[in-house]
Amino acid sequence: MPTYHNDPTLAVPVFPGSHIVLDDRHVFLSGLTVTDIQGGEAVLGDIAEETRWIMRRLAHMLEYVDATLADTLRVEVHLTNLDTIHTMDAAYAEFFDAQRYPARTCTESPRLSGGSNVEITLVARRRPEKESSGTES
Repeated sequence: MPTYHNDPTLAVPVFPGSHIVLDDRHVFLSGLTVTDIQGGEAVLGDIAEETRWIMRRLAHMLEYVDATLADTLRVEVHLTNLDTIHTMDAAYAEFFDAQRYPARTCTESPRLSGGSNVEITLVARRRPEKESSGTES
């Protein structure tokens, strides 16, 4: 049975959804932009920094449910300008083992929430109970 959670360090979603949904095997994280993160407006327009801020927050959200970026199976990236993909890729790659990149889709979305230039969402596997410390809420 799925459970629905919000990251207590983020504002409550203004959309009808949850930050985090857990089922028996997976962690589903809603799309995140820097304007969802307090102070993120400071890096708007710097694709590499927007990507790093988002990836750090996604890592934090995964830790909240006892997972890590290493557990990531699939990522969706939305860019307002696909010409910035190489800059985004360089920052994104810093967060994964080069031999274990998750499956990924990257699309151009001309308008993202809050004027952000990057939005990232992901699906990760949940660790079996015996490996996990059970940090669910």
